[in-house]
Amino acid sequence: MDEIVRVIGKNAPVKAMAITGRELTERARQIHKTLPVVTAALGRSLMACSMMGDQLKGEGASVTLRIKGDGPMGSLTAVSDTQGNIRGYVQNPAVLLPLKANGKLDVGGAVGREGTLTVIKDLEMRDPYVGMVPLVSGEIAEDVTSYFADSEQIPTACALGVLVDTDQSVLRAGGYLIQLLPGAGEDVIELVEQGMAALGPVTPVLLEEGMDGETLLRRVLSGFELEVLEKHPVEYRCYCSRERVTQALVSMGPDELRSLIEEQGKAELTCQFCDAVYEFSREELEGLLKRN
Repeated sequence: MDEIVRVIGKNAPVKAMAITGRELTERARQIHKTLPVVTAALGRSLMACSMMGDQLKGEGASVTLRIKGDGPMGSLTAVSDTQGNIRGYVQNPAVLLPLKANGKLDVGGAVGREGTLTVIKDLEMRDPYVGMVPLVSGEIAEDVTSYFADSEQIPTACALGVLVDTDQSVLRAGGYLIQLLPGAGEDVIELVEQGMAALGPVTPVLLEEGMDGETLLRRVLSGFELEVLEKHPVEYRCYCSRERVTQALVSMGPDELRSLIEEQGKAELTCQFCDAVYEFSREELEGLLKRN
């Protein structure tokens, strides 16, 4: 079961959260039929967005993470609710690239090194919050770190990993987000940096030791006494429905609906986030036309 865990330092101005996301990343892979390097990019983005969403307050709020680089993968979108439940899609799921010299998937090459990372927070107010930063590496975690530093002025360390098996399924996925609170001095920063260096990349740790989120955080923040604030499951969850798709058709307006009826006689719409297909007959479309 995928899970998010949140902790805070008992005697230090530091907070952190970790996610285990094998199942949600595998679900995304199955829906979008991604090849391994895109699976890794999409999985990292979904987990980062999930942790961002889990930080929000307000039941109907949401956060959208969009990455648009100059690599062959094109744009990537992830959307999370306030419980960290996540959905997403990618423009080109069938990217195939050689491995990097260290044998790792070249996520930065698929995403591209030039482009933008945009975060849109819908807090159910008149206007959403929008923050945008240039990509640092296209490797996702470093770009998320840059976003928090530049757009929200929160010193942040982010690590994300997705391990793809030989059959292209997801074997492990997880990551963490560490943030310094006001009052954090050089001693706190040094302890965080030491812990990150000692742990190293999250993927080998998740693979070799089957580490859960809490253990991951206790390892990377071993220099601190931690208090667990919350643990809860997360999943890949799409909120599409026939009612929502119907409203989207109605919002097209009478002219476009009439053209759709005349040219195709029916409609078949597939949700971009999941594998749900919604079919509408001529009679149903004509009924929607009368509602306009």
